[in-house]
Amino acid sequence: MKLSHNQAVLTMVAVTLMWSTAGVVTRHLEHAQRFEVTFWRSFFTVLCLMVILPLVRGKDVFSRMRHGGVALWVSGLCWSGMFTFFMLAIMLTTVANVLVTLALSPLFTAIAARVFIGHRIALRTWMAIGVAGFGIAYMYASQLGQGISLAGTLIALCVPISGAANWTVTQHAHAQGRDVDLMPAVLIGGVLSSMMTLPLAWPFQASGHDVALLFGLGLVQLAIPCVLVVMCTRVLKAPEVALLGLLEVIFGILLAWFGAGEVPGQDVFVGGALVIGALVANELVAWRGRA
Repeated sequence: MKLSHNQAVLTMVAVTLMWSTAGVVTRHLEHAQRFEVTFWRSFFTVLCLMVILPLVRGKDVFSRMRHGGVALWVSGLCWSGMFTFFMLAIMLTTVANVLVTLALSPLFTAIAARVFIGHRIALRTWMAIGVAGFGIAYMYASQLGQGISLAGTLIALCVPISGAANWTVTQHAHAQGRDVDLMPAVLIGGVLSSMMTLPLAWPFQASGHDVALLFGLGLVQLAIPCVLVVMCTRVLKAPEVALLGLLEVIFGILLAWFGAGEVPGQDVFVGGALVIGALVANELVAWRGRA
């Protein structure tokens, strides 16, 4: 299905809203622990994609995965890291901390592409990296001064690192003439995440209420957005996707604030404003330059 530009923009907004539900949903869990939360979300994502993928990619999608090459499986490993680190971070620190840290992903991707592929980084991007880095450092330092554990935020930092590795691998594969199908890669990531966290999640403690909520995350927060965002990237340019993707940070913080009473601190507002402001400025300049 081919989307128009306006349809793709509205779909991308809906995608970010679905992505942003993870934080507020986890705050309403009753008994599920960290690794169990991660396992169930990944497991349900796999089940949902097993149904969705044949509908959107054809019945032979699974047989084609065997010929996807090394890049497909490396991308799946990166997705696994993103799934696992994200949920662990959400269970260890505030939603706002995690989402602001995730916003660094485009800048980390630029650095990884420069180091491993040789892509040139514009001066504006270096400036954005500096400002965003200062914003994150300020947020971390403020929390350290308040005696808040940084474990969750440091784990959250592994998510944009995994994301940068993922996009670098897929870009390198594209340059070699071998495109990576992201939907099967997400499925592989879900399988690997489930396998890695299952031993740590046992014995299960989740209630029926918890399992229902985590099934909702697997379907609505991961599986469905995965399909929709791939459709959007066929229509929208990279700066548009990056800018619209920032809505996840805003939506996620607001949902956790009003839906779970998790009020972000001043350090998150200041650090988040620096990170998001740097990214918005960088993408807008890049957009105008291409135009």
